[in-house]
Amino acid sequence: MSYSTAEIWFIVIVLGLGTFLLRFSFLGVIGRRQLPGWVLRHLRYTAVAVLPALVAPLVLWPQAAGGEPNPPRLLAAAVTLGVGYFSRNVLAAIGGGAVTLYLMLFLMG
Repeated sequence: MSYSTAEIWFIVIVLGLGTFLLRFSFLGVIGRRQLPGWVLRHLRYTAVAVLPALVAPLVLWPQAAGGEPNPPRLLAAAVTLGVGYFSRNVLAAIGGGAVTLYLMLFLMG
């Protein structure tokens, strides 16, 4: 399906306005008010949830493996989870997972 130039610009403008209004609803309207304690407690976990949400599809359906889960990526994810859980160190977990992934890809071809 091909779109005309006017339709493409309409889509871009509508998406831009939608993005602006979504962000403004939090920053512009709520930004000057004190948030309740329970909201602040939940917001602390946002950063912790973002990285797994970005990585999980790459582990379960990797493009490099044709969309099928494969042992090197699953093992690297398990090592990352284990190192992170026991060390409580994000950089150690990322490093351990990266080393495991590249080592397993090297060994398994």
